[in-house]
Amino acid sequence: MDGIRRMTPEERIRRAFELSEMVRSLTEAGLRQRFPQAGDHEIFLRMARLTLGEELFRRAYGEQPRERT
Repeated sequence: MDGIRRMTPEERIRRAFELSEMVRSLTEAGLRQRFPQAGDHEIFLRMARLTLGEELFRRAYGEQPRERT
């Protein structure tokens, strides 16, 4: 916590973005491992569904068929 307190606001924002990108990358890697046959578009849709939630995903992308789980 002391390290965070010593950071400037700019450093905190940069670190937050870095952590967000790391989580996104790890999530995508996990999806690719879980669904090795999935193409880029399917991975994109799976990430969108996870990120947005089911209701907003449907509003944004319409009724997408649920791919294999």
